[in-house]
Amino acid sequence: MNRLDKPGRAVFLDKDGTLIVDIPYNVDPASITLAPGAPEGLARLHKAGYRLVVISNQSGVARGRFAAEALVPVESRLRELLAEVGVPLAGFYFCPHHPEGSVPEYATTCDCRKPKPGMLILAAEELGIDLSRSWFIGDILNDVEAGHRAGCRSVLLDVGNETEWVAGPDRTPDFTASDLLQAANLILQADASLASNPPTGARA
Repeated sequence: MNRLDKPGRAVFLDKDGTLIVDIPYNVDPASITLAPGAPEGLARLHKAGYRLVVISNQSGVARGRFAAEALVPVESRLRELLAEVGVPLAGFYFCPHHPEGSVPEYATTCDCRKPKPGMLILAAEELGIDLSRSWFIGDILNDVEAGHRAGCRSVLLDVGNETEWVAGPDRTPDFTASDLLQAANLILQADASLASNPPTGARA
């Protein structure tokens, strides 16, 4: 990003269960399909000027289920599926770590595994993103917490993937939605309202 450019806004997306249909530990590109509402919702967000960035925990690497390199064709397949609906992917970030992993290189506590905000902060630095103007959409409360700790607002997709509902600081979503299309509409409405009614002392 040119230093004179104003940082843009983004929507960060969890991958499994949010952007795509969740198949545990799946790295087969042929089995990857976009989740309900994803094509329409992401097209709306892209048209409105949001950059779209995947933020994903991939503990299967640490657990020895697949190699980190297996995620390269996964990213390529996601880019293909989104390109088919006219939506570019601005970035793809994943955390391969898990403290209880079986692969020593990745069996560690890190700053990138959600609910920590490390991946979002890195993406913001590399892609020129204003986190205070951005959102995180995910299907569990760890996604919500990661987004809030990074300074974003959040939408929880309440699709049955959050089973523990452990409360805590930063774990209450700004909105809940049933799919990515509804999530996109909520984001667009919230930001339109904010633009027309800026906080006292803020520029319109």
